[in-house]
Amino acid sequence: MSGLGPQRELEEAAALERRRRRELLRRGRIFNARIRTIGIDKDALDAQVKERKIQEAAEKAEHERFAHHMKKNDKLMCLLEERQKNEIRDINRALTEFHKNFQGPETRREFDLNDPQALKKDRPARVSDDDPRCTVSGMQKFVGEDLNHDQRMKFQKEQIREWSLQQQKDLKNALADQKLADDLYDKFRIELDRKIMEEQRKEEESRRAVCTATKNFNKIQVAELDHKNELEKAQKMKDDMYEITCLLRGDFLSENPDQAIGPGGVLVDRWKGMNQEQLMAIREFQKEQVLEKQRAREQERRRDAEWDRQRVQAARTQLLWERHQQRQDQVQRRDLDAVNAGLSQEQRAKNIYLKEEEYSNIPTEEFYAQFNTTTR
Repeated sequence: MSGLGPQRELEEAAALERRRRRELLRRGRIFNARIRTIGIDKDALDAQVKERKIQEAAEKAEHERFAHHMKKNDKLMCLLEERQKNEIRDINRALTEFHKNFQGPETRREFDLNDPQALKKDRPARVSDDDPRCTVSGMQKFVGEDLNHDQRMKFQKEQIREWSLQQQKDLKNALADQKLADDLYDKFRIELDRKIMEEQRKEEESRRAVCTATKNFNKIQVAELDHKNELEKAQKMKDDMYEITCLLRGDFLSENPDQAIGPGGVLVDRWKGMNQEQLMAIREFQKEQVLEKQRAREQERRRDAEWDRQRVQAARTQLLWERHQQRQDQVQRRDLDAVNAGLSQEQRAKNIYLKEEEYSNIPTEEFYAQFNTTTR
């Protein structure tokens, strides 16, 4: 045991001396401004730059691959959309052709009610004041009657005024147009005269040749027109005689009641009116519709009243909740003000303590000299 003590002390002394020498060498390196490098490790920075470049290359390759897939998908989507548009266009075209060829308006059962040419086909009840069908029993015309005299006179006066204003406006426009035309004519008169003389000379040369051909052509046209008029006149007389015969022997002038019933239902242009039973049935149905509408209005009024009551109740509940929330906010604000006042007093006392007790000592040169004496 006596031999181990000195040996251990020697080892500790040797270790302490080695640490002292390393500390001196470290101090020389650190405090030497020529060789020291503070905060920079070039090898580590080069490795980080290399890793960063590898990472950027990988990201760039990934982005390029993703962009390639996106372009491929976009092209595929464009092709699919184009094919879908073509299919929809073909379907619509086929549907339109089918409607046009097989579902025309004239094939409908109610076409006679919606025929745009119905009024042209029908004859009005009164053609004019001299219509022989306007009898006394028809009540279409009364002797000496002029019910629309005031409106007619007012309309005539308004029409005369509008005409006068329109004439004045047209006169102003005509004067302006005439002035513009005169200016244009004066500007281009010389050029037009030259062109006209040239055109007249050319036309005079070709007019003689054209007159002969036109004369012969007109003779041929007159002969053909006379022949065509004779044929049309004969055909028209034949058609008129056939139409008169059909009208005299038809159901319209004979007033046959069965003529109003056709294969598709009632024919409007031949219908003579409904009987009393049909009119009574329509009136009863209208009365039922009026009662049903009144019941619906009563239900709507009750529903509106219930909604108004619920809306007022919800508004009252919302008002009570807002008042309760305001009272809670006032209580919380008072508590927060009290807490802030206490914290303010504590902060003020702490500042006074730091200013008068903690920060009363002034540092000297000895205090600053104890720093930067070792490398650790």
